[in-house]
Amino acid sequence: MMVEKTGKPVDLVWGHGARKIEVFLEPTCPFCVRASRKLMPLLEHVGEDRLTLQVHLHSQPWHLFSGILVRCILAAATLPDGRDTAWQTVRTIGDHREEFEFSHHCEGPNMQTTPDDLISRLEGHTRLNLAAPFRLPGVTDAMKAHARYARQHGIHVSPTVMLDGKVDDRFQSGQSVEEWVALLK
Repeated sequence: MMVEKTGKPVDLVWGHGARKIEVFLEPTCPFCVRASRKLMPLLEHVGEDRLTLQVHLHSQPWHLFSGILVRCILAAATLPDGRDTAWQTVRTIGDHREEFEFSHHCEGPNMQTTPDDLISRLEGHTRLNLAAPFRLPGVTDAMKAHARYARQHGIHVSPTVMLDGKVDDRFQSGQSVEEWVALLK
C-alpha cells in the first residue's frame, strides 16, 4: 500500500452541525475507552446535520505507551479512508488494551515490549500496515498539533469534552449516551 511521502493524517471529524463537541482521548485510558464508545451513538442520535464531532488524541505520560499508540492512530489516519481507519485503530486499542498498557502504569507483561512489538501487535489486530506511515514527517507534525491544541485549551487529563469551544466538565465517561444528549440541549 502506497503512502504519501509527507503523509498528512486527516482530521478526525464527523458530522457538520452547528453544535460542536471536541473530545480529547488517550487510547489506553479505560475512561477514554468508555467515553469513546459513546461518540458514534451520540452522533447518530443527534444527527450529523446538527452536530460536529471532533476527536483529539491526548497522550498521557502515565500511560507509558501512549505516545507510540497515538502515533499509530495518526499513521492510520494517513491511509485510505483515514478518518474511519484511525477510528477503527482507536477502537482496536480499546478492545485489547491489556496488550498495549502496563499493569499499574509501571509493571506487568509489557515491560519487555518494544515500540516495534506494539506496532506489530496493532497491525495484527487491525490488519493495517502501520510501520511505514508511523515514520512519516506528517505524523510527527500531527502529533505536535494535537498536543499544542490541547495545551492551548488547558486540557490536562482525558477524557475531556469541549462543547462549542469551551471545556464542559458535565460530560463524564460513566454517563449514558442519553445523558450526553440531554447536556446538548
